[in-house]
Amino acid sequence: MKRPIVVIPCSTETVSGLTSDTAGRKYSAAVTEGAECQPLLLPVGKGLADIGSVLDVASGILLTGAIANVHPDNYGNEEPLLPDAIDRDRDAVTLPLIRAAIERKVPIMAICRGFQELNVALGGTLHQAVHAVDGYADHREPKVTDFDVMFAVRHPIKLTGELKKWIGQDEIMVNSLHGQGIKDLAKPLVAEAFAEDGLVEAVRVAAGNTFSLGVQWHPEWQLHSNPVSLALFRRFGDAARGMIAKGQAA
Repeated sequence: MKRPIVVIPCSTETVSGLTSDTAGRKYSAAVTEGAECQPLLLPVGKGLADIGSVLDVASGILLTGAIANVHPDNYGNEEPLLPDAIDRDRDAVTLPLIRAAIERKVPIMAICRGFQELNVALGGTLHQAVHAVDGYADHREPKVTDFDVMFAVRHPIKLTGELKKWIGQDEIMVNSLHGQGIKDLAKPLVAEAFAEDGLVEAVRVAAGNTFSLGVQWHPEWQLHSNPVSLALFRRFGDAARGMIAKGQAA
């Protein structure tokens, strides 16, 4: 069987003075080595993404983390706390892509910003600054340049539901590199993991999707040294292969 195509929407960044579509190679590597699928990067500039055409070839969607946040006008009337950390081009592609992919039951794996996009796309809201909300811990990454320190595990999370069954554990340790987080959970989603302060750390699309999972942490980092992360990407890849077996993707 040929490798299923997993589409990875890019982020907008300025590279050498030019507006560019970017995606960290760690995500493509995780799709290739963990899910055993073929990554395909999707540009997010205006008019560059025909969602119907994308889903005709996609056996899975991977939504990556990013420096920029989802613009709050996608889930309310707030002004962005960090107006320079917004990516409207990505919002314009990922939010409708998520809704269309779920309708077609295309497997989704959503990481960090992608996790937040999944919630917003389905009608949920976000805390723009979790650390400023009473009762929540500071979930932001340490201000260091050493990536091994930045992506090191930081705190435990409690697993529930299907995720607990998949992993076979009640609790795992995860890294933490996010300033925003779920405020109101979208109705189509089920919370599958919680941090010690009660913040939602994983969600799943409940209705009929073989694999549509969002996680607030970064399982793509040092994938092969983390059995839980590898298991999640393997399950994602199996769901993508299932799309080809059903004749639902190229």
